[in-house]
Amino acid sequence: MSVSTKMHGSVLVATIENPPVNALSHAVRQGLMDAMAEAREKGAGAMVIAGQGGTFIAGADIREFGKPPMQPMLPGVVDAIEAMDIPVVAAIEGNTLGGGLEVALGCHYRVSSPSAKLGLPEVNLGLLPGAGGTQRMPRLVSASDALQMVSSGAPIGGKKADAMGLVDGVADNAVTGAIALAEEKAGSDVSDRRISARTLEMTDAVRGEFEGARALIAKRARGALAPQRAADCVEAAFSMPYRDGVKKERETFVELVAGEQSIALRHIFFAERASSKPPKDVDAAPREVKKVGVIGAGTMGGGIAMTYAEAGLSVTILEMSDEALKRGIGVMEKNWRRGIKSGRSTEAQVEERLARLTPTTDYEDLRDADLIIEAVFETMDIKKTVFTKLDEIAKPGAVLASNTSYLNVNEIAAVTSRPEDVLGMHYFSPANIMKLLEIVRADKTADDVLMTALAMAKKTRKTAVVAGVCDGFIGNRMLSPYIAQAGALMLEGASPEQIDKALTDFGWAMGVLSVGDLAGLDIGYKSRKDRTLAPHEQRLAMIPDRIVEAGHLGQKSGSGYYKYDPETRAKSANPEADAIIAAVRGELGVNVRDISSDEIIERTQFALANEGAHILGEGIAQRASDIDVAYVHGYGYARWRGGPMHYADSVGLKVVAEKIKQYAEGEGGVYWTPAPLLLELAEKGMSFADYDREQAKG
Repeated sequence: MSVSTKMHGSVLVATIENPPVNALSHAVRQGLMDAMAEAREKGAGAMVIAGQGGTFIAGADIREFGKPPMQPMLPGVVDAIEAMDIPVVAAIEGNTLGGGLEVALGCHYRVSSPSAKLGLPEVNLGLLPGAGGTQRMPRLVSASDALQMVSSGAPIGGKKADAMGLVDGVADNAVTGAIALAEEKAGSDVSDRRISARTLEMTDAVRGEFEGARALIAKRARGALAPQRAADCVEAAFSMPYRDGVKKERETFVELVAGEQSIALRHIFFAERASSKPPKDVDAAPREVKKVGVIGAGTMGGGIAMTYAEAGLSVTILEMSDEALKRGIGVMEKNWRRGIKSGRSTEAQVEERLARLTPTTDYEDLRDADLIIEAVFETMDIKKTVFTKLDEIAKPGAVLASNTSYLNVNEIAAVTSRPEDVLGMHYFSPANIMKLLEIVRADKTADDVLMTALAMAKKTRKTAVVAGVCDGFIGNRMLSPYIAQAGALMLEGASPEQIDKALTDFGWAMGVLSVGDLAGLDIGYKSRKDRTLAPHEQRLAMIPDRIVEAGHLGQKSGSGYYKYDPETRAKSANPEADAIIAAVRGELGVNVRDISSDEIIERTQFALANEGAHILGEGIAQRASDIDVAYVHGYGYARWRGGPMHYADSVGLKVVAEKIKQYAEGEGGVYWTPAPLLLELAEKGMSFADYDREQAKG
């Protein structure tokens, strides 16, 4: 039974029972229709809709995604609730999201618990509420609040919902409170409680709210269609009768659900759930972790320590000097206290987190740690020294993790007597904010060690991707051909501004050259000087090396590929860098040509997908979708593009393969090695998504 009913005096209480989150499955929708019929048959004076297990309704049933619709559909259920002649009260607890909140909006009254989370997150899937949410919400709360709820997808708490008029009251026990309200209102007229019957007026003040909101949406969700379309529908509530507004909402929903952005966003939604699953050959329980050790209190180590302290774990943080420790702890405290001002944390939470930290300069204090993560300089000799010491002092069974972003984890593990306890845990800076955790499974990493890392990712609310050992693993390895194409395009005639604008217009958070300036151009310069470059690499290195040698290190020096305002950090063209680019082109005898934005996107994005196919074919990544998750969460790839592998699928692998083969045979062919897996899939008419499905079956 998906919906159970029980009479409470004259009140019929309908309880949704669809664990774990009471999703709006077909059985639940039918159960609600049956409960309403029962209330009428029994002559109930009022009705309460509640959820079992402390959750009202967390949204749609994802198991029905992509399947033919089945009656009753949600819009009809919500309309039927609102059309009831007796008061219907929603008892809102836990997650009340998407269609769940639309069900609540169809009720005549709403009682929420303080801890409930109410939201309309459909825009996160490239959609908008499809059961009247864009029309009922602005008829209940202010235009600005409705726009925020519908276009951002961010949930709010019960107390805020009460303050903005979304609910009629807050009770510690929402079900008890809802029953009490239902008893009070039993038999009363509900005609003025039907939200859809209310009319709105587009005043100058409201029009101003929409203009301000649209500017904010354009900035916050650059390139994403759904937030703007959602705002269109909310605005329609002020100029159309409810039924016409609902029609517009439905038409827009249908348009979006078939669009590339929603398809990409739904792909990422499921990809995130798949990426946290262990490899098929792993079947073990994680080791228990109560105490964590972090080596290094700098930017990365401090961020990692913050991550675990915020998750409630005791953290011993090691540095080589008291001064470095004091500085690192100070930065962590400053960051946490900044969160108090923004409302992300409280004074008590900050004090609790600080109390979980044990600063030390003595390795002996790491003896009782269950998990030790080093975040020292990215140099193999230093890493080996650290792990040799850890092998001496760490207790048996402790998990030893390296935060390396490039280095060979097998080589690091080999300096210990327990390589089965060693793996990579590559965090992204700032580690307490960035969601991606690249877990690197070395050749001898034990299954329960891998499971421990996955468990820690979940506990610390990170999105995990499991990778094998290679230079740069998944994410950073793919950067090389991406950056190489940007460099080649610059040599051939594209300006830094043109390259970066094409990439940000495509959806990247930052252009590749702007990222270089942010990170510091001297980092890549030093790396290149430490290794022997192939002739084509030397050619590409000429521009960035000379820019660095001229003193342009990026934002840290006030100039790199661009100049940066010392006060605002606003960037502008750097004439000196442009002159260096022109000089190198002349020295190499390059036939400079006009390069289109389309070519910039094609070459950079296909280079990413091609390298991803190499990684996938070599078994470094488990799934193509894992690569997409890594790039969306770690590298600023537009979520609504779905990631580089999904983008290649959307173009068509036959098209991508043909283009890559053309590039490989052309003047710049030295930069291209078509991936065998890509060519194979293209030949078979398959996609990367097809490959993932085949691998899952096998």
